[in-house]
Amino acid sequence: MKILVWEVRTSKGFTLMELSKKSGIGKSTINNIENGKVSPTLFQLEMIAIALGVNITDLFESEYK
Repeated sequence: MKILVWEVRTSKGFTLMELSKKSGIGKSTINNIENGKVSPTLFQLEMIAIALGVNITDLFESEYK
């Protein structure tokens, strides 16, 4: 399952810094999540989803379509 933070963030027009400020998650942490270097916690995903104004499920790409 792929995490779509970068795709959703850029489609909403947010910079990395804007998302960091709005979500309360460090810029480098978000960058690492977007690049697949770290797996986000459920709390981090929830905060990112709230900051982007989307459902948490919108941050996942299912292999089963």
